[in-house]
Amino acid sequence: MKRRIVVSLVFILAVLLCAGLVGFNIFRDKMITQFFANMQPPPQTVSAAKVEAKTWTPSIAAIGTAKAANGVELAFETAGIVKEIKFKANQNVREGDVLVQLDDTVERADIQDVQAAVKTAESAFERAKTLSSRGFGTEANLDQASALLAAARSRLARLQATLEQKALKAPFSGVIGIPRIDVGQYLQPGSVIASFQDLDSMKVDFTVPEQLADDVKLGQEVRLGVSETDLPFKGRVTGKDPRVDPKTRLVSVQALIEDNKDRAILPGQFLHVEVILPEQPNVLTVPQTAVITSLYGDYVYTIEQEERAGNQVQVVKQVFVKTGRRRGGTLEILSGITPGQQVVASGQNKLQAGSTVKIDNTIDVTKLDATKLANGQ
Repeated sequence: MKRRIVVSLVFILAVLLCAGLVGFNIFRDKMITQFFANMQPPPQTVSAAKVEAKTWTPSIAAIGTAKAANGVELAFETAGIVKEIKFKANQNVREGDVLVQLDDTVERADIQDVQAAVKTAESAFERAKTLSSRGFGTEANLDQASALLAAARSRLARLQATLEQKALKAPFSGVIGIPRIDVGQYLQPGSVIASFQDLDSMKVDFTVPEQLADDVKLGQEVRLGVSETDLPFKGRVTGKDPRVDPKTRLVSVQALIEDNKDRAILPGQFLHVEVILPEQPNVLTVPQTAVITSLYGDYVYTIEQEERAGNQVQVVKQVFVKTGRRRGGTLEILSGITPGQQVVASGQNKLQAGSTVKIDNTIDVTKLDATKLANGQ
């Protein structure tokens, strides 16, 4: 009897203990759920930008190659042995300056002989002319003397031209490059002497897609530079091909660079080019960093005031937008937002719709986020 009573008491205590443990666990889970439901995450620090309607200056971006307005590879028209090199690398020379002299000893000797023959022919022609005028000479003798004089003068002119070809002169003012010849070297016609460029007057050749060819006009302003974000040089469109390349579907355009006095641009240099188009007013713009691209489209986070727990807080909302053209760090917005709204410009990596934020435009949030990610935070 006593044993049965003890067993019953133990059973009852075990049931009460199990019921207590189950009730405690249920109470604990309920309190934890209630705690997290009421807990508000701290606001994320972001930078913001205001949606503005600005005057937009559209442009056509292109890649170009610089070239000198006057630039050649100097070469001789005739063969000969180099007698004298009269220039040094990177020397400024003027139009008509003699740069290289070939040996012209034979030509100078021949020219003296031909000059004497010309004088003899001139004397014979004058005698025949005098005799003909007095009636003592025939017309045939006068014609023969005239022909001999013309032939002598022709030989002299030919020798003088050959003598001129022995001296290579600068065709225009410019800068000459590294000499590719040596004194005493025998040169064949067409042998390149050096590169010769007029660096004060430069052009740039570039191409634009066929769809944008009609937007490019003669005289339009272009901006140029070696970096896409830094275009310090200006120029004007001077020519456009009247055809589309059927292989690339591009149209070739050429522009004249207005000022290269400091010679910062060199022939053959790679250049970024922007063709400036007419201005357009009232274009909505935001920083490019404000727009996020996803599989569902482009969107931004707008910042709006909202009351939570009796306090005014700043909350972000996800708004899909339609984007247009880009220029520098600015992006055109065609639809989705209106002027005056604020959008998150950086710091979106930890945001979602409904998140609270704190605006701080005094710091670079992009760098701050990168630092936290590097530290594993």
